[in-house]
Amino acid sequence: MATEKAYEEAKSKDLDLVEVSPNANPPVCKIMDYGKYQYKQKKIDAKHKKMQKQTEVKGVRIGFRTDVHDLEVKKKQAIKFLAARNIVKVALTFKGRELAHVDLAITKMKQFGDDLAEYANIEEGPKRQGYNLIMILTPLK
Repeated sequence: MATEKAYEEAKSKDLDLVEVSPNANPPVCKIMDYGKYQYKQKKIDAKHKKMQKQTEVKGVRIGFRTDVHDLEVKKKQAIKFLAARNIVKVALTFKGRELAHVDLAITKMKQFGDDLAEYANIEEGPKRQGYNLIMILTPLK
């Protein structure tokens, strides 16, 4: 149909002539209420955006002398974060002369990561940053 005829038909129905496919030969147009179309599209986009979840980096801090029960509590907290599809950053902080026993701390961190193996992958193993030992855990798919 000719463009002028389509435009007149759209105007007679109080609608808009919207170009759907400009690259086609000849270009494809549609008669519709463009304001209503924009409104629906905005609602659909908002719904999709709402359904997306941004992953956060949650932190779990343990100490060099943290005892068994306290470690269990920290593991439960990490499991809760991992279940919510968040990345967990485990930080072990050294105080004073504890820095001389980095090898024991690395063993403790690896054990912590191994205990969470059914919930997470160790993305980045224990790595020293100043007075901290840091390990990154990502949730399993």
